[in-house]
Amino acid sequence: MKFIPTTLEGCYIIEPKIIKDERGYFMESFNENTFQEGVHQEVHFVQDNQSFSTKGVLRGLHYQTGIHAQAKLVRVLQGEVLDVAVDIRPDSLTFGQHISVVLSGENQKQFFVPRGFAHGFLVLSETATFFYKCDNFYNKDSEGGISYNDTQLNIDWQFPVSELVISEKDHLLPTLENAKCAW
Repeated sequence: MKFIPTTLEGCYIIEPKIIKDERGYFMESFNENTFQEGVHQEVHFVQDNQSFSTKGVLRGLHYQTGIHAQAKLVRVLQGEVLDVAVDIRPDSLTFGQHISVVLSGENQKQFFVPRGFAHGFLVLSETATFFYKCDNFYNKDSEGGISYNDTQLNIDWQFPVSELVISEKDHLLPTLENAKCAW
């Protein structure tokens, strides 16, 4: 696996080694030892989540606070998404900055988003199956979020705004300035 650091400290794009032949392909999608060496920190995943969405569905930007904060290792099993992480660590030099990466079933890239980041994705293909590992269990009382269209963040979702499919809950999310990002 190749671990590519991003402009946001702690976030990595991960490119697996894919072995192809006439039968198809094989790849190791996760190895705890290799992963911890690659991201230079100890992370123990405890929960796997999977979602299926259609074109234009935007999920996010979500996070969990305090002792329930989560690091995530995300990937797409089928389809294509634009995946976004926003640094919401108040003491970070890159606070309020974001990074986006295209993840797909074809490119098999993964994206590691450490604790202290809001996370979301937009489905670019007709459908997408999204899979992610979390290093902490979900806690409803600790969930938070930031509006996908916060002008301070200025995220280019690379998709017509009029065609976005957003949950009622996500439509009500506050701006970064008004979000409760307690660590």
